[in-house]
Amino acid sequence: MASHSLSRNVPSGASPFAVQSKKLSQEKFANPRFTADGSTRAQVALRKLETLWFATGTLCNLACINCYIESSPTNDALVYLAAEEVARFLDEIGGTGVREIGFTGGEPFMNPAIIAMLEDALSRGHEVLVLTNAMKPMRRHEAALLRLRDAYGDKLTLRISIDHHTRQVHEAERGPGSWPPMLDGLRWLSTNGFSIAAAGRSMAGETEGAERTAYATLFSASGIHIDAADPLQMVLFPEMDGCADVPEITEACWDILDTSPDRQMCASSRMVVHRKGEPAPRVVACTLLPYDPAFDLGGNLADATQTVALNHPHCARFCVLGGASCSAG
Repeated sequence: MASHSLSRNVPSGASPFAVQSKKLSQEKFANPRFTADGSTRAQVALRKLETLWFATGTLCNLACINCYIESSPTNDALVYLAAEEVARFLDEIGGTGVREIGFTGGEPFMNPAIIAMLEDALSRGHEVLVLTNAMKPMRRHEAALLRLRDAYGDKLTLRISIDHHTRQVHEAERGPGSWPPMLDGLRWLSTNGFSIAAAGRSMAGETEGAERTAYATLFSASGIHIDAADPLQMVLFPEMDGCADVPEITEACWDILDTSPDRQMCASSRMVVHRKGEPAPRVVACTLLPYDPAFDLGGNLADATQTVALNHPHCARFCVLGGASCSAG
């Protein structure tokens, strides 16, 4: 398969999904109003808040080579959110029609309050999506997860990260020995009737059709009930590298690319983060940009409704050109 030859050519310590591109020039993404050639930069207005994300913390049991948020067993740049902090934001959206609550990390199941936070969101009637690697931190909560499944059924979905359909490439990204416990955790969720999905990464040299076929073979052989042909059950994300060149998005791009600002993540979602050293959680425009002060929108959701300038490489590569969204819907 193409994936094997690709992975053999990956330099030691480099991500097998590294973006092959020239370096991004310093002139790009430097001005929130204008692109490097003087064109008016595209902006996205909050159409309606549909998904509220909580970054539970950056601590993780893995240290993946190309983690956009730099999660690891030692990185606490985003500290653990407390259940009462999550409750405050859930109170704020009460009655506004927010459909989905997402929990991401780090590894969410390392946060000691994760079950309380999940139950709080579920008990208020929200759909809940948890992004997890399905490894040991999640398995410690099996009894609690079974209880939540019994109480709330498919309102709770767990999306498991499988960077590639082969162990070789997955472990090149996530570390030796990370494949078997991930697959065991995913199989446990499937066997016990949870609503599940998987998230992989697009890889140069493989077509989307070939990737989905390979994932389908893996799931079938492993007894995992995920329809790899369904883009909501098997999500394939474009790779992100903030240092690799990518076109800036101008107002004219909406027509050129036949897309709309309303289709971008920041038109319908916000994320709550608690950065280390700050007294309280903050709201940011995007799940991909928890640290950039240009995307910090304030201390509450009422103040976080402003228009967002697409002034970061991730805006172009992941969202506009990649057509990706972290939401389950």
